[in-house]
Amino acid sequence: MYKVLVADHHPVISRGIGFILKNNPALEIIGNVTNGDELFKFLENGVPDVLIIELDLPQINGINALRKIKQDYPGTRMLIFSTHPEEMYALSTIKAGAAGYISKTTDPETLEKAIYQVARGGIYLNKKITERLNSGISQGKGLVAKFKRLSTRETEVLNLLSSGKRNKDIAEALAINEKTVSTYKTRLLKKLKVDNVADLITQSRLLQLNLT
Repeated sequence: MYKVLVADHHPVISRGIGFILKNNPALEIIGNVTNGDELFKFLENGVPDVLIIELDLPQINGINALRKIKQDYPGTRMLIFSTHPEEMYALSTIKAGAAGYISKTTDPETLEKAIYQVARGGIYLNKKITERLNSGISQGKGLVAKFKRLSTRETEVLNLLSSGKRNKDIAEALAINEKTVSTYKTRLLKKLKVDNVADLITQSRLLQLNLT
């Protein structure tokens, strides 16, 4: 039996996952946490096989937290369960150490399948994004292929820019200085082949629309 920890600050989500898995003999929920402090205290005392985690969990920086968990608890496989667009965040979280990414709009059967797949050592991305990513990459062009070439840190900066964050906010969120943020912006302009930050943000948002 695989042990599952749910990290989400919405009670209805935690209870819903519990209800979905209650009759699955292969998956057992061993705890629920609602913020970063509770999460790391739990991990200090027991390591689950699967951690189902919301990127916006209070008291953590999503991507950085994934890296820390992957480093400190390599035996725990992480499945991101989030409202954020998969097309913008899935690859970034996989690069940071997650084993899967699934939307909160998915049906219960698919969620259960994703949890089991990750528990057994697999990677879970939905069929739609997998097919379109493969298609974009094989053609060697298009927004998806451009996004694929970005580093994890470049993707983080792009996501924060797209959400309206200023250089100072981005620097604080990623624990880097503002000059470094400017360097990443310059790289993004070059890689995405645009001339200014406004077009960079447009490219970012078009990427979300392109795969929906």
